[in-house]
Amino acid sequence: MNSEANAATLVNISTEKWPPRHRTYFGSLEVRSPEPGQPFAVTPIRGCTGVMDLGDKRTHEYHITAKEIAEDIARELNNDSGEGSFHGVFVAAGPQPTEAELADARRRLEEFQRRLVAAADLEWERTKNPMFITDLERRAARQLGLEKPWLYDPKPMAECPVCAEKIKHGVAVCRSCGAILDRETAAQYGLVSGDAPRRERTAKHDGAGKPANLATEPSAENKP
Repeated sequence: MNSEANAATLVNISTEKWPPRHRTYFGSLEVRSPEPGQPFAVTPIRGCTGVMDLGDKRTHEYHITAKEIAEDIARELNNDSGEGSFHGVFVAAGPQPTEAELADARRRLEEFQRRLVAAADLEWERTKNPMFITDLERRAARQLGLEKPWLYDPKPMAECPVCAEKIKHGVAVCRSCGAILDRETAAQYGLVSGDAPRRERTAKHDGAGKPANLATEPSAENKP
C-alpha cells in the first residue's frame, strides 16, 4: 500500500472549535483549529481497516484510505449548517496546503460568511428583533470585521452578594433582599440617606424604641 493512500492532510482555516468526530473504524478524532496568529491548522489522517459483519460469525475486512476518511470528515463539518455551507475545512493535495489551496478556502469561507450576514440583514429589516439572529450569523459578522445593529453580546446577569439573586448590572438596590449595592446611586434617587451609615439604620432597637448601640448613652440633662 503506497504512502499516499495511508496518509492525508486535513486543513482548517477557521477558528471554530468542533467536538471530536467519531467513526466505528477509527474511534475518535479531534480536528485541530488554528491558534491565535496562525493562518491554518493541520490534522494528519491515517488510513485504516474497516470490518464488515456478514452474519453467521463471518466478517470481511476492507481498507479505507486516508483521503477517503479526510474527505468524509471535511464534508461532515462543512455541511454542518445546511446545503452550501463551508466552514474552512478541506483536504490538501500534499502534506501541507499550498497557497492556492489556502486562497481558495479563504474565498469560499468569506462567500459563505457574507451570505450569512446578508440573511441576518434581511431578518433584521423584517423584525428588528436581535433574538432572530443566529450565533453563526453573529460570528460571521465578527470574523468579517463588520458593524451591524443586530451584532451585540448580551452581558450575563450579575449576582447579588447578599442573597445570590440574579440581577442586572448597575442595579443600586437588590429588589429581592433590599441590599444596597451602589450607595451613591441609591442616595441620588432618595432610596437611602446619603450620610447615614447602613449599620446605624439597621441597628436593632431596644424596648424603649432606641437603637441598641445608643440605649446606654446618657441623656443631655443626665450628663455630669
